[in-house]
Amino acid sequence: MTAPEERFPRPRALRDRLSRRPRLTPNQGHQLPLPEPRTAPDDEAWFTYLAAGEEIVWSDALAGLLGRPPGGHELTQQILARHVHVDDHAKALGAITRAWTAREPVRTTVRLMREDGGWFDVDCRLEPIIGPDNAVVGIHGSLRDVSARERARREVARLSRRGETVQASVVEKDPATGLLTRARFADEVDRAQRRGGGAVLVVRVEPDRAEGISADRHADLLQRAARVLEGLARPDDLLGRAGPNEIAVLLPGASWVMARRQADLFVEALRSQPFVLPDAWLRARVWGGLVRFRAEGEADSQDLLIDAEQAWRQARDAERPLTLVSDPVPARDRQDTYRDRVADALGTDRFTLFAQPILELQTNRVLRHELLLRVLDEADDPQSPEQVLQIAERLDTIYDIDLWVVERAMQLAAERTDLCLQINLSGRSVGDPRLTAEVEALIERYAVNPEQLTFEITETALIGNLSEARHFADRIRDLGCQLALDDFGSGYASFRYLRLFPIDLVKIDGEYVVDLVRNPEDQVLVRALVQVCQAYGIHTVAEYVQDEATLRMLREMGVDFVQGYLIGRPAPVEELRPATRLRRSNLQ
Repeated sequence: MTAPEERFPRPRALRDRLSRRPRLTPNQGHQLPLPEPRTAPDDEAWFTYLAAGEEIVWSDALAGLLGRPPGGHELTQQILARHVHVDDHAKALGAITRAWTAREPVRTTVRLMREDGGWFDVDCRLEPIIGPDNAVVGIHGSLRDVSARERARREVARLSRRGETVQASVVEKDPATGLLTRARFADEVDRAQRRGGGAVLVVRVEPDRAEGISADRHADLLQRAARVLEGLARPDDLLGRAGPNEIAVLLPGASWVMARRQADLFVEALRSQPFVLPDAWLRARVWGGLVRFRAEGEADSQDLLIDAEQAWRQARDAERPLTLVSDPVPARDRQDTYRDRVADALGTDRFTLFAQPILELQTNRVLRHELLLRVLDEADDPQSPEQVLQIAERLDTIYDIDLWVVERAMQLAAERTDLCLQINLSGRSVGDPRLTAEVEALIERYAVNPEQLTFEITETALIGNLSEARHFADRIRDLGCQLALDDFGSGYASFRYLRLFPIDLVKIDGEYVVDLVRNPEDQVLVRALVQVCQAYGIHTVAEYVQDEATLRMLREMGVDFVQGYLIGRPAPVEELRPATRLRRSNLQ
C-alpha cells in the first residue's frame, strides 16, 4: 500500500515541522523516555503527553504563552488544574479521549490560563502517538492562539442574546385596547411638552344603559371607541388608556383653536357612533376634558392628566359634552380637589378588598392571602386601583388609602383568626411617622394576633423617609408581624433593601415568572434571586404562576410560596374559606 506521504506529498514547511516532533522508535516500545525540552528557538506551540511517564512536556513557544519559563514539564493532573480553564476541563479531556480511542486527530478550542491569572483561547489539534505494537501510547498537541477570533465570536453571541432578551421598545401597550398604557402615555406628554405646546384630551366612554352590560362588554366598548378615535386622529396624535373607561389623546403642537376643534370632533363622533358588541348593540355616553399645555410649563404629564380627568367630570355634572381648561390648575387646587375625591371614596365605600391565595410548596397548603384593593366604578364593578394609587401617591394622599386598607385588614383578621393576611403599603406610607403608632393602636383595638399579619412594601415605590421606614419595620417585627418586599427584581433598590430592612419574605416580580418555562434568561435570574434570598435567610414567593410546568420548575428552584391564577384568582374577602391542602386536581 502506498504510504500517505507518497500519495499526497506534504509541503516542505509541514515536513520540517513534523520532523521536529518527538517520535517513537521501534526499539523504545512503551518505555519511551520523555523527549528532551528544546533549547533552540521554536515558534511553534506544542505539547506531548506520554502515558508511560504521566508527564507533559511543551515547547518554549507554549511556555511563553502560559507565562512560564522555557523548557518545562509537569505531571498531567497538575497542568490540567493549573492551565486549562476550569469550565473547559471536561471539554479538553473529552477531546483527548476521542483522539486516543478513535486513533485519529481531533480538533478542539479551549481556554488556557496564564501564570498571571489571565486566560486566552487556543485551537488545539490532538494527534495520537502510535507505538511499535500499534497501540496508542501518547498524545501530541499543536496549539494556535485564536483569542481575537474567539473574542469576536463571543461578542457576536452576546449581542445576539441581548437582542433576544431586551424589549424592542419601552412603549408598553394596554392588552385590552392596544393603546399606550397610562405610564407610557405620560412619558410621551412630557416629551411633547419639552418640544413645545399642545393639548391633552381625556374622554370618558360609558354604555348608554348599564343593565345587562358586563365588565367585559365595557372593555369591548372602550376598544371599539379607541378604533374610532384612531381613524380620526392626525398622524402626530397619540392615544393612550388613561383609566378603566377613559381614553387620552395627546395633540402635540396643536394651537388652542385646533385642539378645541379636534376635541369636539372626537367627542361628537363617539356620541353619534352606534357600537355593535358580541352580545349587544348600544350607543355610548361620552364626556371630554381638554387641557392646554405650554412648553416647559410647571404642570407635568400627570398633572395634565389629572386636570383633564377632572374636566370631563365637570362636563358630566353640567350635562355638556366637553369642558375646556385653557391653563393647568394651580398645584394647591389640584391637590385639594383630589383629597376631596379620596375622602369621598373612603366615606362612600367606593373602595373594597379582594384576596388572592398564596400556596406554601412544602405543605401544599394555602397558608396566606394577599389583600388587594379595588375601586368600584359608577356601575359598582371592581376596577384596578393603579390609576388612583399613582395619583394619590403623587399628590400625597396615599396615606389615607393605606390606613383604610390596614384597618379593614385588622377587622378581617379579628373575625377570621384562621387567616394570615398580607397587606400592601406604599413607600410613602411606610416612611410616614404616623403609621407605626396607627398600626399599634389598631392591633390593640381589634385584639389581633400580630402573627396573622405581613406588611408588604412595594419595591418600586419611593420610600419617603428611610429612617422612619426602618423604625416601622423594626417595630412591627417586635410586635410579631412579618415584613415582605413586593416586586423583587423590578427596580434598582432590591438588594439594598435586603440589607436595610429586616425582610422575612420577598415576592419575585411576576414579569420573570409568567414565561419562565420558555425563557432560559428568566430561569437564570429567578434561580439567582432565590439563591440570594436563601443566603440571607429570606423566604421567596413567585407571582403569576399560571400552569403546572412553571410550578414544577419553581419547586426545583427552591421557591417557598407561589401565587397566581393556577392557585386561585382574587375574590371578595367575604368569600374567603379556611386554609386547606390543595390536591393535584385543584392545580389543573
